[in-house]
Amino acid sequence: MKILVVTGGIGSGKSEVCRIISDVFGYPVYNADNRVKRLYDTDADLLPSIERTLGETFRNKDGVFSASLLSSRIFGDAGSLEIVESLVFPALMKDFSSWCEEADPEVAVFESATVLEKEQFKGFGDHVLLVDAPVRLRLERACGRDGVEKEKVQARMGMQKLMNMYSEGTAIPEVDAVIINDGDLKELRDKVVLAIHALFDGNK
Repeated sequence: MKILVVTGGIGSGKSEVCRIISDVFGYPVYNADNRVKRLYDTDADLLPSIERTLGETFRNKDGVFSASLLSSRIFGDAGSLEIVESLVFPALMKDFSSWCEEADPEVAVFESATVLEKEQFKGFGDHVLLVDAPVRLRLERACGRDGVEKEKVQARMGMQKLMNMYSEGTAIPEVDAVIINDGDLKELRDKVVLAIHALFDGNK
C-alpha cells in the first residue's frame, strides 16, 4: 500500500482534489480533520485524557464535546496546543491504521491541512501533493464556503505559516507535486490526473 498525502492551505481546494482522485482513480480518502472530530466522540480515552491534562472540561451543558470550547483554550496558547496534539496525533494514527486495514487500498489518500507543519508527521507518506491557489482566491472561497467574515478566515489562514510561506515563494522539500487550483473544475481535473500519473508512473 502507498500513502498519498494531500495538503494545502484554507480555500486551496484540497478536498475537491481528493474527490477527483477518488472518482477517477478509485483511491479512498481519509480526511484527517473530519476523523479527528469523530474521534472526540468515538475514542473513549481521548477527550477524558485532554480534560485531565488541561484541568478543565470541554463539554456543553448536555455533556457533549464542544469543539468551540477546546478551540478557545488552545487558540494562541502554544503550550496547550502542544499538549492536545500530543494526545490527538497518536489516536489519529491508530485510527488511520485501522481504516487502512479495513479498506485495504492500493493507494490511500491522507487529506490534512496541517500535516507538513507538525513534527509528528515528519517523513509520513510515500508522496506529498500540495494544492495551492492565489491568496485572494483562497480567501474568497473560504468565506463563501464557510459563510464567515473575511477577518476570521484571515486569522485562520495566518496560523498556517508553512502554507503561507509556500504561497509567497518558499520551496517545501517534502512536496513531490504541486497543483495550482486557479481555474475551473475541468482544468483542475486535468491537473489532478496529470499529477497522479506523474507520481505513480501511470501504473496505479
